[in-house]
Amino acid sequence: MPEAQVETRGVPGGAGAGGDILERIVRTKRAEVEELASRSRELRALAKDASEPRSFEGALRSPGTVSLIAEVKRRSPGAGPIRPELDPAKLATSYRVAGASALSVLTDREYFEGSSDDLRLAREASNLPVLRKDFLLVEDQVWEARAIGADAILLIVAILEDGPLTELRLLAEDLGMTALVEVHDAAELERALRSGARVVGINNRDLRTFETRLETTLELLDSVPDSVTLVSESGIRSASDVARLGAAGVDAVLVGETLLSAPSPQAKTAELAGVPRTSRTAPASEDGEVGER
Repeated sequence: MPEAQVETRGVPGGAGAGGDILERIVRTKRAEVEELASRSRELRALAKDASEPRSFEGALRSPGTVSLIAEVKRRSPGAGPIRPELDPAKLATSYRVAGASALSVLTDREYFEGSSDDLRLAREASNLPVLRKDFLLVEDQVWEARAIGADAILLIVAILEDGPLTELRLLAEDLGMTALVEVHDAAELERALRSGARVVGINNRDLRTFETRLETTLELLDSVPDSVTLVSESGIRSASDVARLGAAGVDAVLVGETLLSAPSPQAKTAELAGVPRTSRTAPASEDGEVGER
């Protein structure tokens, strides 16, 4: 696969922000990818021997309720330390007991203090499908995700050109995983849908300011076909936020800092899980018919 080119339109930058965060992360990731290349054959063998993938996409299509993807992460570049001493297995168990439908585990070490072991431990402790949340650029990282037991991967449209975006998604699906394709605006959403994405995550965080607005999801969702599973990410803080998104037909929400910064992540998960959702009306087809799930 040709090396993926980074698209950095609209990402946070400037001297006051200490440089471009996303671009710095991707530069670090490129160095990791170079080291990973020496393990290509090993990763493919490990992936083929890994346990059967769980259906991440299926977990997000719960009739009548908004599915909750609960996140496991210790810190973030924007928020700093969030829950540095977390136990991935205990946290995953508490999420499952409280009604989460799936897990998202940060595996980036440099910026999020995550690891492959965090994902393994979280998955072993629960029967929930697990998303590997990282910055994927090349095929070796997709093979690595399956090798460590991931059931889904994150593909960020802002850092991938069209060719690699499609190729990485297809490889993930060939390996039995789901690709959650993340977008931030209308142009990225168009690219995601054109690439054939089956699961789209709309990130409510503005990459220029790092502010979050639920309206980002609400403004874009009419452009998402009914056949595509829709996830809203970032800025979700309360059951009323989830209810607002569910009323618009959002299939699932991905929540991290709100759960991890709560005195009891389990109690907060229970508050956000199982919120009712309304069927989303699909855009009209070429013959003029409008569908509804």
